[in-house]
Amino acid sequence: MRYDVAIVGGGVVGCAVARELSRYELRAVLLEATEDVAMGSSKANSAIVHAGYDCKPGSLMARLNVRGNALFTRWCEELEVPLSRCGSLVIGFDEADRAQIEELYAQGVKNGVPDMQIVDGNRARELEPSLSDQVTCALYAPTGGITCPYELTIACSENARRNGVELRTNAPVTAVEALADGGFALTCGGERVEANYVVNAAGLFSDDIARMVGDDSFNVAPRRGEYLLMDRNACHTHKVIFQTPSKMGKGVLVSPTVDGNIFAGPTAIDQTDRYDTEVTQAGIDTLRKLAVRSVPTLNFRAVITSFAGLRAVPSTGDFVIRPCETAPHMVHAGGICSPGLSSAPAIAEEIVGLLRGQGMDLREKADFEPHRSHIPAFRKMTREQQAEAIAQNPLYGRVICRCETITEAEIVEAIRRGARSVDGVKRRTRAGMGRCQGGFCSPRVMDILSRELQLPMEEITKFGGHSNLVVGKLKEVKRV
Repeated sequence: MRYDVAIVGGGVVGCAVARELSRYELRAVLLEATEDVAMGSSKANSAIVHAGYDCKPGSLMARLNVRGNALFTRWCEELEVPLSRCGSLVIGFDEADRAQIEELYAQGVKNGVPDMQIVDGNRARELEPSLSDQVTCALYAPTGGITCPYELTIACSENARRNGVELRTNAPVTAVEALADGGFALTCGGERVEANYVVNAAGLFSDDIARMVGDDSFNVAPRRGEYLLMDRNACHTHKVIFQTPSKMGKGVLVSPTVDGNIFAGPTAIDQTDRYDTEVTQAGIDTLRKLAVRSVPTLNFRAVITSFAGLRAVPSTGDFVIRPCETAPHMVHAGGICSPGLSSAPAIAEEIVGLLRGQGMDLREKADFEPHRSHIPAFRKMTREQQAEAIAQNPLYGRVICRCETITEAEIVEAIRRGARSVDGVKRRTRAGMGRCQGGFCSPRVMDILSRELQLPMEEITKFGGHSNLVVGKLKEVKRV
């Protein structure tokens, strides 16, 4: 079968595009190189829904950030993804910072960001009592917020599949051939896939996909960002707290998560390795030093994990969203760094418009289903609801992850929806995300994966590929 469109990349942008295209009468396929969606930048970022004042007026980043922010409420409601419009603060400590805050405010006005205010230090501390006494001013943006990036990605993927998009995982695109009729032949996972149109949403590798058809008009460089995630008792902050930005990005921030934790990050280290997600002692020291300047009461003894993510920094200084220069039936969605998450719903709209402009026949489905249901969370149910859930499905009565109160029923449902690894279950249910970071529940999750997928324990992985967690029974392992 020849597809109408192939989407390369299962990050938040690729999955959002897949969801948006599933509104139309199309044969569409989403191609992801790894074993699951949300395995790249979409699984490890700040989870911020930016208001839109950071971006240069007139840029794609500015326009799509503000539009994406406005779309987030509807998308999260339809997909049952958590969203908190907690608001954001850019804090200043002196007159130089205030001048920069005034510039951000002016940019925000040009970009169309609503309801911003510049406030003094006292008002800033009323809005966020955890702020340092040294804060003298702040830019307050009430439309800023927080979400869950990997849950949004998974939800878009599930909704796209519900509406007819095919998902192929473990399908890295290694070659793209432009065909004489304007279509493409893609080699992925050892198979040939033909499509009339291609959406290049390959994240850190979007420039590689472009070069496969002779387009070398942009490059993507990886920028590593390290984070410290703290337990729920580390500190009580209610808003996203930024310091004034630098040329490397929006700087180290302190923010709550939608699940009640607190994090500090990210650092910003430019590198050449597109796979290196190491967390360094230097990075941890930087985060500790800068984060306490914003929130002095942060308790770093409550850190439960550290992690790093990679941002796809484009050589153009702006998102690369346009038809390919050498093969116009390929549309690029490349170099999507911050505010990529905030912009994702708007990027999806933009890509659909570009495909229409390149001649794609787009007829809306009469039966498009915009809603996707979250896996029912036992920990969020009332006592009465929990009793009813157990009566209907006894697996709700077996708690697997004690830190987060995740039941076997939720894990089985995650596997039914596509989880194939311990991390795949974790991203769909939070099993393993609590204080012990999977120390208790990981073997039990592995046992359920082995049973439900009918695979031996030796084939269960942490995140796909060669990340096997066991090699065999102890008595069968040869002594070295």
